[in-house]
Amino acid sequence: MSSTLEKGSTPATGSTSENRPHSPRVVVVGAGIVGCSLADELTARGWTDVTVLEQGPLATPGGSTSHAPGLVFQTSPSKTLAEFAKYTVEKFLSLDVDGVPCFHQVGGLELATTPERLAELHRRAGYAAAWGIGGEVVSTARCKELWPLLDESVVLGGLHTPDDGLARALLASHAQMERAIRRGARFLERHTVTGIEKEDGRVTAVVTDQGTFPADHVVSAAGFWGPVIGRMAGIDVPLQPLAHQYAKTEPLPGQGGATTEAPKPILRFQDRDLYFREHTEEEGGALRIGIGSYAHRPMPVDPFAILPYDEARARNMDMPSSFPFTEEDWAPSWEDCRRLLPSLREAEIEEGFNGVFSFTPDGMPVLGESRQLRGFWLAEAVWVTHSAGVARAVAEWMVDGRPSLDLHECDLTRFEDAQRSPSYIRERGSQQFVEVYDVIHPLQPMERPRPLRVSPFYARQQQLGAYFLEGGGWERPHWYEANAPLVDTLDALPERDAWSARHWSPIAAAEARATREKVALYDMTPLRRLEVSGPGALDFLNRMTTNNLRKKPGSVTYTLLLDETGGVRSDLTVARLAPDRFQVGANSPADLDRLTRYAPDDVHIRDITSGTCCVGVWGPLARDLVQPLTRDDFSHEAFGYFRAKETYLGHVPVTAMRLSYVGELGWELYTTADLGLRLWDTLWEAGQGLGVVAAGRSAFNSLRLEKGYRAWGTDMTDEHNPYEAGVGFAVRTDKEFVGREALTDAPPTRRLTPLLLDDPAAVVLGKEPVYAPTLDSARAGGAPIGAPAGYVTSASYGYTLGRCIAYAWLPAGLTTGTGVHIAYFGEKVPATVAEEPLFDPKMTRIRR
Repeated sequence: MSSTLEKGSTPATGSTSENRPHSPRVVVVGAGIVGCSLADELTARGWTDVTVLEQGPLATPGGSTSHAPGLVFQTSPSKTLAEFAKYTVEKFLSLDVDGVPCFHQVGGLELATTPERLAELHRRAGYAAAWGIGGEVVSTARCKELWPLLDESVVLGGLHTPDDGLARALLASHAQMERAIRRGARFLERHTVTGIEKEDGRVTAVVTDQGTFPADHVVSAAGFWGPVIGRMAGIDVPLQPLAHQYAKTEPLPGQGGATTEAPKPILRFQDRDLYFREHTEEEGGALRIGIGSYAHRPMPVDPFAILPYDEARARNMDMPSSFPFTEEDWAPSWEDCRRLLPSLREAEIEEGFNGVFSFTPDGMPVLGESRQLRGFWLAEAVWVTHSAGVARAVAEWMVDGRPSLDLHECDLTRFEDAQRSPSYIRERGSQQFVEVYDVIHPLQPMERPRPLRVSPFYARQQQLGAYFLEGGGWERPHWYEANAPLVDTLDALPERDAWSARHWSPIAAAEARATREKVALYDMTPLRRLEVSGPGALDFLNRMTTNNLRKKPGSVTYTLLLDETGGVRSDLTVARLAPDRFQVGANSPADLDRLTRYAPDDVHIRDITSGTCCVGVWGPLARDLVQPLTRDDFSHEAFGYFRAKETYLGHVPVTAMRLSYVGELGWELYTTADLGLRLWDTLWEAGQGLGVVAAGRSAFNSLRLEKGYRAWGTDMTDEHNPYEAGVGFAVRTDKEFVGREALTDAPPTRRLTPLLLDDPAAVVLGKEPVYAPTLDSARAGGAPIGAPAGYVTSASYGYTLGRCIAYAWLPAGLTTGTGVHIAYFGEKVPATVAEEPLFDPKMTRIRR
């Protein structure tokens, strides 16, 4: 298990459940909804020595849970967040306190008052269908039926999700607290944490003003106090608290009399950054409307300046998380409320406050165990919506060694060092607040702070008119305006709809064609590179990954990093440059974290990404470009596919690897960052007579999908095993490796399946639901029916093929030629299961 193994040990090769330690000592900091949910989940799994510490009273701890309005909308672009929310609804529906339910499944209604928002609701309905959440886009009349107070003249339609609803967060906390206590947990109020003790890189105890609590594991579930607890442990927690306005109206004349707390769905008016819920008094049923607003200016709060519970009360604050209501920020939203709900035009706000809660730079939770301090866990930046789902995942992670859901979007290691500065966290957290209800395109980059990380080629890319998007802080060219004249040489491309045309240009098609016909330079610098060296490097890497790495220096191997249950944690490209020195192409900081955790003392691992750079040179003329620059033989016979060589190109020392992620002849060329510009200029000058172009990631993605090359984190994660993901060729079962015992010979029940859209003008972008015939009806030539059979992962137009390509997780029995439908903005787009690879199946273009 990751939580118990020390440096130098090896993760188990199969399931770890029978080896789990008996009830280690766990201290959870914070008795809000996350801390209470986690105590319940841990004790249910047999870890009963759990102590939950709370600085305030347990009845109302004073954090975000104590003031949360309780809205639970399950639909999200993130499958992980949707799964968290689905479990939260399922669990809270089963909870009550003295017969009072912890969840009111009143449904949810999201309104559209603009055509753009209505289109967005169709897209969100697609997410709901893809993730197994009930929902449909409904008419204006139906919106009026669900919320009679609406002015239907401003509403174009809505998304109705009947399984959403209202969580009573404090009540759900208490219900789970009581269950955990019955199993042996203890909850201690008015215990303020003052320190975290550690020894030899492991957490040993939590110090409070009421005493010290020994611990094998400490979980920070402190909400917006997370950075404070993290600092005590020597851990940076990338979290920014912000204040958010919430108000209640006075009782509305002529309304009320309902016997339930919230008879109408929870309501979102996202075009004005507002949401609404009903509050009905226990006696008399007087109706008030609760209103939350994200429309105001961001109001970041220093977590180190938030008062403890008792001091906040002494200053006449209801709780530390409840700041005074700022009328001037509320005024514009109040006018928007009155336009949408005419019954509010004669009403007034009776009470309001600015409630503090947490945002991260990317809007996702921060979960997992710290590499710097073993046994110290984070469960932070979690809203009520996702609380029980997060708690289950973290409990699984702690007890079983892995969560049952893919958590790479939430992993605390995901942020780069450049994304951890206080100013970055504050700026990006504030922007996440602004964008909560914005219509966000999948490719939409952040606006600030940019540029943050640039490759050595950045100046040349600017001169060529690069259109930059951002990822991991890196500026990444997606196409180059200098290539615009090449568009005139293409056959006419199908016209795109407005959504798919965002952050796209037909220049990408020209760059893809230039790569297929001539030669192109691709900036591959943002790809993560690790150097693994030392006497034990070969044995270590061979044990950690699936493929055979016992090859001579100069070899390159595609291999997989699995978890103990056989899930694909990452895919790696490992180049053996010397007997005890390897360069590993990885995906994320989590790969570095995984390898570093288990590396023995005779293995040294360092991230060399920032000090190096890479140019991909690909196309049928790639050898014509590179060979004149070096004395080494770059012929196919002397420098075969999946080989590496350290050499010189002109004046520049390079590590050349004969790899291709685009399906064409070529090399990845690595050098140090200080020589990067010289490398680019050398290649650019040498390629002028060959028609060389600079090409961007838009063309790159199209070309890699034509070859069926998987993208980890998008096409496959640790929820998938290698065989169903289509990368079983990288598994050698005749050797020992982590996860081997968990792999079986049973045929997969699902597969990552290539689809070609039937209409040459149709496109999809990813995460759309796919409707397929049942296996019986497919054999009989039947049409797609019923609920979605799966969802799209990656999609891009294949310019060589003249069709949009979509990869999707679908039942394994669907054969080539089977017809399916992909829901795109509410329309069913026909597609056909295809045979892969779609382009150059015999690999003749790469191996020449």
